Amino acid sequence: MYNLEILEKGCEELGITLSDTQKNQFIRFYEYLVEKNKVMNLTGITEFDEVLVKHFLDSLCCVKAVDMSNVKTVMDIGTGAGFPGVPLKIAFPEVEACLLDSLNKRVKFLEETFALLGLEGISAIHGRAEEYAKNKAYREKYDLCVSRAVSGLATLSEYCLPYVKVGGLFVSYKSGSVKEEAEAAEKAVKILGGKIRDIQYFDLPGSEIGRSLVIIEKVKNTPGKYPRKAGTPLREPLA
Repeated sequence: MYNLEILEKGCEELGITLSDTQKNQFIRFYEYLVEKNKVMNLTGITEFDEVLVKHFLDSLCCVKAVDMSNVKTVMDIGTGAGFPGVPLKIAFPEVEACLLDSLNKRVKFLEETFALLGLEGISAIHGRAEEYAKNKAYREKYDLCVSRAVSGLATLSEYCLPYVKVGGLFVSYKSGSVKEEAEAAEKAVKILGGKIRDIQYFDLPGSEIGRSLVIIEKVKNTPGKYPRKAGTPLREPLA
């Protein structure tokens, strides 16, 4: 019924091998995403092949920046309809994943999705990144924090770095060239205990869509006053 060649070829390019179970999980995720998208705004991308490239493969491109065999815990900030968290969990089922979003109806959609796909060791939480980052159960607990959110890198770093263990990574998914944005955020990243290690530029598998991953290493603990109170990182990015 569905031609998964784009996904299979893209995964091959990324060094990811999917079992039949995992392929079925991607198909069921697609079907449920499109079904629920009719009644709530989850994505503007609904064509099967486009979802494979722009959502699924894009999410999995994290492997260009991170050796997932070293990752036991992942936090996805501003996950929306579950990207990149759900595709990463499908492809790397042994990883414990937590997905955070500020809209409760999206969190409910994600919880239904986990049940439908039979995913274990994954949770979705409703709230603001600034608030959960102050919670000892979440602060500096993750090997990897990922985000496809569209805020500037200084703001995203304040949202995300507090969740990352020292020695762990924050990977920000961006489009096109982010050199200037990364340079402008360097001071903020340093204040938050991070260091920009690398920027990977690439085209999404099977497309000419230019993407980039900003790889930030957590080199020391984030000072307790960060993140600042809700809304401040967006209004007044650290500079």
